[in-house]
Amino acid sequence: MQGLWDQYRAVLAAPITPAPLAYFRIVFGAIMLWEVTRYLEHDWVETYYIDPEFFFTYPGFGWVQPWPDGYMAVHFLLLGILAVFIAAGLFYRVSAALFFLGFTYVFLLDQSNYLNHFYLISLISFLMIFVPAHRAVSLDVVRKPGLAAETVPAWSLWLLRFQIAVPYFFGGIAKLNGDWLRGEPMRSWLADETAFPVIGPYFVEPWAPYLFSYGGLLLDLLVVPLLLWKRTRLAGYLMALTFHLMNAHLFQIGIFPWFMIGATLLFFEPERFRPILRWQQRLGAPAPPGPAPRRVPERIRRLVPGLLAAWMAVQILVPLRHWLYPGNVSWTEEGHNFSWHMKLRDKEGDVEVIATDPTTGRMLLIDPRDFLTARQ
Repeated sequence: MQGLWDQYRAVLAAPITPAPLAYFRIVFGAIMLWEVTRYLEHDWVETYYIDPEFFFTYPGFGWVQPWPDGYMAVHFLLLGILAVFIAAGLFYRVSAALFFLGFTYVFLLDQSNYLNHFYLISLISFLMIFVPAHRAVSLDVVRKPGLAAETVPAWSLWLLRFQIAVPYFFGGIAKLNGDWLRGEPMRSWLADETAFPVIGPYFVEPWAPYLFSYGGLLLDLLVVPLLLWKRTRLAGYLMALTFHLMNAHLFQIGIFPWFMIGATLLFFEPERFRPILRWQQRLGAPAPPGPAPRRVPERIRRLVPGLLAAWMAVQILVPLRHWLYPGNVSWTEEGHNFSWHMKLRDKEGDVEVIATDPTTGRMLLIDPRDFLTARQ
């Protein structure tokens, strides 16, 4: 065991170019700015966080409430500014920390607004606080040349790769259920998309839902192994690219496909990102003197392998927690969120709420639409 642990530590500590981290920082910041802009342009801030009279808060987070009046729009505007700072690498650590707090605050406001990619953004924005993505091609390097580094530890890249791999893998595991293997609900979804260019008319063929269902299942389960092996990496990425482009056009799932298209490139060799370092000279930053300076005490750095192992254990165990609850998670919903159960079911139903006065016994039929938004 000690030998394996030593190899694990050696892999994490190996020096790599900071180029892939700089690339991901720019992509992350740019897509977050795009998402914030979408919410402001489409008035979704008002629809989801100002108009509702009631919020379905998460257990233990009832104290998280929207800002009063129009300050929610200001909150999103500040998130957009922080996204720009992250992309530019300006006051990076502080910007990443504030963005994580600000975005996670929005995420926690209402369970009815839960989205898997919002959960993913919260996780990755937290990791970005610690990842040294500002050591190259950043305004921080221009401000403080001492931050420039020729190499960074490989754990920073492997941590991001791991977090990106988690939705793929558990998305595939979640598809190993009877409904999905029978072609549902894909059959119902495809029947509504026959206007899709070129191939849309084939969506009603008997084989179509099985092709899409099993294709999505196999891609989720196999894409990470394909990306990790150099000989199959390009084929794996092209499969993922096709998958995400199809999802972007078939389903209304926001930025998720585009984010994953950009993020999955991190599985390529770090040296392939080195051309981005040319931008550093255009910013007027000096050439990096060597490895990233060690500002963290040695005793803290020794904890890194253990902390990473603990983070990975949590990310693996949380999506499996629904097995602790009785019943089918797709019906009970217990353990559905935070488990990467993406586009697995489609439900329709009617709700009647009857309130009874305990003193008089008088019964009153209440229309939930009088108190809740359509999404809630």
